[in-house]
Amino acid sequence: MNGFKNAGLSERLSTAAEAKKALLAKFKAQPGVNDPAFAEREEARRAVRIAREAREAERQAAREARKAVEQEALQAEQAEKAAREALEARETAEQAARQLAMAAEAKAARDARYAARKARKR
Repeated sequence: MNGFKNAGLSERLSTAAEAKKALLAKFKAQPGVNDPAFAEREEARRAVRIAREAREAERQAAREARKAVEQEALQAEQAEKAAREALEARETAEQAARQLAMAAEAKAARDARYAARKARKR
């Protein structure tokens, strides 16, 4: 283990200045905006972004298409249900009409029998 360094003020200042210079040199060594590698990286990022946006648009279109198909299926189901209910209502009305007609015929037959019986008794 290193012992404690008893560095003076000037030594600490020079160490800090060297660290700043090293940082500045590292920053300057990075490629700038005019560097061809920078342009290539930017173009690659742009291509990735465009592809991502295209995939998102494709997913959105698929989502909307799926929603439209579901909506159409729901409307078809509702139309089918309404038609089925109308048919059932018509059949119920026809059945009620037949029952009324049968009841009227039965009453007419009963009345005829009653009138015939009354006629025989006179």
